[in-house]
Amino acid sequence: MALTNSQYNEVMRDYEQQQLKNRYEQQRRVEEVYERVPQIRQLDQEIRTRGAACARQALQGDEAAKYQFRQRLQDLREQKQVLLAAAGYPPDYMEMRYRCPRCRDTGYAQGRKCQCFEQARSRILYDQSNIRQVLMQENFSMLSYEWYDDEKTIGQLGMTELAYMRMVIRNCQEFAEEFPGKGKNLLFTGSTGVGKTFLTNCIAKALIDRYISVIYFTSQDLFELLSRYKFGRDSQEEAEDGYRHILDCEMLILDDLGTEVNNTFVSSQLFYCINERINRQKGTIISTNLSIGMLRDAYSDRVASRIMSHYAAVPLYGGDIRMKKKNFRGLT
Repeated sequence: MALTNSQYNEVMRDYEQQQLKNRYEQQRRVEEVYERVPQIRQLDQEIRTRGAACARQALQGDEAAKYQFRQRLQDLREQKQVLLAAAGYPPDYMEMRYRCPRCRDTGYAQGRKCQCFEQARSRILYDQSNIRQVLMQENFSMLSYEWYDDEKTIGQLGMTELAYMRMVIRNCQEFAEEFPGKGKNLLFTGSTGVGKTFLTNCIAKALIDRYISVIYFTSQDLFELLSRYKFGRDSQEEAEDGYRHILDCEMLILDDLGTEVNNTFVSSQLFYCINERINRQKGTIISTNLSIGMLRDAYSDRVASRIMSHYAAVPLYGGDIRMKKKNFRGLT
């Protein structure tokens, strides 16, 4: 999960280029204003001169002179704002503008990596794992209801597959649109091919479009990664950074839980990951072919208890959509 040196340098080069662009755009706007309103150039020159004089007076301890200079500076700034408004410019037109106001396009805010840095890291990690390409095909706009039966009723629900899936998808859209307002954690259950992974990808795409950091793992990939961190196959720094990113990203998607090779390490790491993310109030989506009872048997009572108490269960029904599509193509 940690960025390599070259990936980190790539992110920082982007910030440097953005800073250069910011300065260029600001200078362009300043020259535009000076061209249209020459009086503002004169005011800016006087503001700079007065500001330097005020600083000297402050160093000399002349409080009365410093106060007078401050008043004059305030008058000059107000005159500038009046001239800008009269020329049809907003008050901040000549100020520096940032792509990310939080960190001012440096990547760091208050000594920590900014959210925009984490988004850039997520973009790089998605790109190298091909998830972004998957999301172009698996998202709410590509969803079709044609594979769901609208005649046979699901006994325990009293609804057809189609009616039930319309309700589920509407709830998933609301979950993504209002996250974290309508809860943070989902558990998709159901047999192979009913659409669990597709729905998790739909939600992932919707969250990314809202600039929410999302990290996707198959169950096998996540535990392989945690194994490398745990048993020293990566450097200490990479391990700590990787763990932090897994635990702190705003949404973690764990797909196909139960398909990995299970052992005591997997069970303990699954509990740790789920529990830590609950404590940190981070969102997690799990998809699995296993029922809650099977999860308890496969992992532990603690894992099942955390999931039951903190996740909204979304059971999916029906046949294997992949097989339906394959059979349909075979008939055409």
